[in-house]
Amino acid sequence: MRVIVPLVLISLILIGLVGYRVRSEAEVALGPSGGSGEVEATTVDLSSKVGARISKVFVKEGDHVRKGDLVLRLDCSEPLAMVEEAKARVAAARAQAKAAGANVAATERSRTAALAGQEAAKAQAAALQAQMEAAQRQADRLAAIPDDVPQSSVDQTRAQAEGLSHQLEAAKAQGNASAAQARAVSAQIGASNAQAEAAKAQINAAESGLVRAQLLVEECEVQSPVDGEVSSLPLHEGELAKPGGVLARVVSLQEVTATFYLPNAEVGAVKAGAPAEVVADAYPDTKFTAKVRTVALEAEFTPRNIQTRSDRDRLVYPVEVVIDDPEAKLRAGMPVQVTLPGTEKPRAQ
Repeated sequence: MRVIVPLVLISLILIGLVGYRVRSEAEVALGPSGGSGEVEATTVDLSSKVGARISKVFVKEGDHVRKGDLVLRLDCSEPLAMVEEAKARVAAARAQAKAAGANVAATERSRTAALAGQEAAKAQAAALQAQMEAAQRQADRLAAIPDDVPQSSVDQTRAQAEGLSHQLEAAKAQGNASAAQARAVSAQIGASNAQAEAAKAQINAAESGLVRAQLLVEECEVQSPVDGEVSSLPLHEGELAKPGGVLARVVSLQEVTATFYLPNAEVGAVKAGAPAEVVADAYPDTKFTAKVRTVALEAEFTPRNIQTRSDRDRLVYPVEVVIDDPEAKLRAGMPVQVTLPGTEKPRAQ
């Protein structure tokens, strides 16, 4: 008798458990569509273009950070030296450009003076030409006058005309020299202008180098680009960071999602924007509202031959929902159960 009673009790308990399991499975089978998934969050890996030693870490793993908060600082001695060098290059390039500009102005003045000399020589030659022609005409008139005009006067006039002729040649030579000087100065102006343009290009190159150096300096202070939680700090103060290496990992909980899978028979009942409910294992008494963001266009699994209904039901489609979590209770990796209110699983045929 003592043995029979415990056996009966155990049998009743087992029957109750089986009945509960059957009812639960029936409720799930006849309930709204849904599935299991995990909470997913945006993970941001912080890195730097600069390879340098870590001089200071301002946060710990698990700390909450705001967008723009300083996470860590790198030793910027070398980038700062590059900035100073770039500034010196900019100053030298500007001084060279200033000298080139002054040279252009000086050659412009020289050309103006040469052109003025050329014009003056032309005017002088024209005046001498007129004087020479007048002296020659005067000598010809005196020679045609009767014998009472002294020969000395004729000779003097002709000598004057000849002297004017020599002065005319000298003036023409001076004009040619001024013209040659003007041409030479014009060529020099072209060279000076080219030098000035090269100096401007050097300024642009030096300023670009300065901007690059300043950007590298900014890379030495690593800031969080999002509000979130520091999940990982792979390196510590004093360690050498490589360019592009992960220095910190921040998980943003501003938007959390979950992805579950619907079988082929149920995927037609859900569309983007449809409401959803999410229950996390960590908060079994709390229902989080959610909204369907995407329903995949292609199945995750396709059997080799799709011939029967059961084969077609093997097709599953990923569905992503965005979860409303204003209190930031959910964490990445938490298992959740997603249901789609208003939908109904098709009955087995």
